[in-house]
Formats: sequence, structure tokens, C-alpha cells
Amino acid sequence: MKKILLLTDNEELLTRFKSLIREKGLSESSSYEFEYCFSPQNKVFIEKYRTVKWIRPLNVKNEVDFLSETYDLIISLHCKQIFPAALVNKVRCINIHPGLNPHNRGWYPQVFSILNGLPAGATIHEIDEDLDHGPVICQKEVKVESWDTSITVYNKVLDVELDLLNQKIIAILNGTYKTFTVGEGNLNLKKDFNSLCKLNLDEKDTFRNHINRLRALTHGDYSNAFFIDEEGNKVHLKIQLDRTNN
Repeated sequence: MKKILLLTDNEELLTRFKSLIREKGLSESSSYEFEYCFSPQNKVFIEKYRTVKWIRPLNVKNEVDFLSETYDLIISLHCKQIFPAALVNKVRCINIHPGLNPHNRGWYPQVFSILNGLPAGATIHEIDEDLDHGPVICQKEVKVESWDTSITVYNKVLDVELDLLNQKIIAILNGTYKTFTVGEGNLNLKKDFNSLCKLNLDEKDTFRNHINRLRALTHGDYSNAFFIDEEGNKVHLKIQLDRTNN
């Protein structure tokens, strides 16, 4: 029996992954045993799952030996932890990444695709020592429309990720897939995103770029974009875009 660990910090993807496993008949298969973990800093999961045993918090960096000795495969599905080199060199690790590698690797790929016009999409790849990097198993682009915001692009990417998993899950579990390499592309870190959030009211740019920045920072209930007014108040803002068919 192969032991599979899924690490995720995304509630919707956790639910959809478990549904996929059930639909494929894998949850009851004698060939695979699935276990689930999340990041210790995930306060929402800590509270929600504190009384259950089927999922638990796990610090990847502190459990390298245990993980490499226990599991045949580790899957990162929007896990907010960086896998150490010692781990990825000992056990096969797969990442389901909400970006079209090699474009906008790192934090919030859809945000930067809106800003820099590079392709958005989903990529399933083997994890190596670099961030969102390694041989690609499969990927698919999603179109970024002029009326999209970060959340609408992200939701499209989630659907594509699950479609790709549906197609490739058996091959991923058994290691029977083929991979291909892509270029190095570009990498965005969390500090790059944070620097976008504070708006300078005197900044001069095209209206197109101002709109793109606001829609890139509009993500559901999150308060990302803000400015400081003359009295020192921090004011958050979002943008609403509605397509009209002519």
C-alpha cells in the first residue's frame, strides 16, 4: 500500500480533493492510504479541526525524517510552507500550483498576471529545491479578461487545477507520468505583493495601469489596496467591474 500525504491550507480545495478521491474509488482502495495535514499557522484550520483526527497541523521543516520515512508521495495543494531541500531530495513531492510556470512563480500568480500581462493558469509539477520550480507534469492556461479581478481569475484557476488532477491523479499516485521542462521565468515574493497594496494618491500613470492595479488587488473579502488620507486615516478600496454585452 502506498501512503500519500496531502498538505493544504485551502478549505475549498481540501473538500474538492476528497470528493475527487471518493469519485475515483481511491479512498476505499487497498492500494492507497491518504492522510491530510495543514500548516500550524493556519488559525482557521486549527479551530475548525481541533477535535478531529483525520487531519492535523504539521510543520514540514521539523518533520523531514518522519515524512521521508513514512510517505511514498507528498502532495502540496496550496500549502503555505516551503518544502526544504532535504525533504524533496528524499521523497517524491508534487505541487499543484495556481500559476502557469514559468510565469509569475511564487506568491499570488494571478495578481501579477493581471499586472504584467504574463499568462495565468495552473501547473502540476514535481517539487525541486527552488520555489514553484521543477519538471512539469501538466498545465493549462486560463484567459484573463478585462473585467476579471484577482478573485475571479483565482476561481478559474482552481477549476483548472481540479480538472488537471482529475486527469492525472492515477498517474501522479503511481509515478507513471512523463514530465517536461520550462524556462526559468520570473519569481514574485510576498514582499512584492505587499509593496503593491499601499497606493500613492499622487502617483502618475495611465488609467489602464491604475485600473489593473486595483483589480489585481481586489480579492473577495480581503482588504488589500489602501491609501492614507490627509488626516492619517487608512482607507481600503476595491474595484467592481461589470461586463455589458453590446
